[in-house]
Amino acid sequence: MQIDASRNLQAQYNKAIYMKNAEIFTLTYGSLVRQLISDFEDLEEVNNQLEKMGYNIGIRLVDEFLAKSKTSRCGNFRETAEVVAKQAFSMFLNVQASVSNWNADGNECSLMLVDNPLTDFVELPEEFKDLKYCSILCGVIRGALEMMVGLGLLVNMDVECKIVQDTLKGDDCCEIRMRLKEHRNEQFPFNDDD
Repeated sequence: MQIDASRNLQAQYNKAIYMKNAEIFTLTYGSLVRQLISDFEDLEEVNNQLEKMGYNIGIRLVDEFLAKSKTSRCGNFRETAEVVAKQAFSMFLNVQASVSNWNADGNECSLMLVDNPLTDFVELPEEFKDLKYCSILCGVIRGALEMMVGLGLLVNMDVECKIVQDTLKGDDCCEIRMRLKEHRNEQFPFNDDD
């Protein structure tokens, strides 16, 4: 009985820590974007830098996700997209996304974020209409799926992500379009039987 209460308390504490981390990230993200704008002055370069930052975050974040989530094996891209939408966004941004708009081949879909914490308290002036403010999310997804190795999950997925709808530009939600370009099997330089 006491063990269950202790586990419950630990789970509540972990959730509170994740919520605080998400809040700190969303509050400081605007400052980061503003600094990039003043450093690079070219919005296309700022978009590229945000995507690169996200990619680097994603390749590191996947280890924490795999260690702390209770994710079972993902057999295909569809299942992987559901894990990203339902578990990863919830774990790291304290929001849940939905997956929709699948193409006939099953290699392209949209992640829909009705509540995007990155855009809270943000307004884009007209002069920044070409800024892809949330492109860091695309980089995180791309980096994480490329590095998703271990625990029997699909490995080395090369995906393309882009923001196709953005609440900062008047849309109802943030839509991230994901397209699976390639799924590469992991090649190890050794054989376990040796």
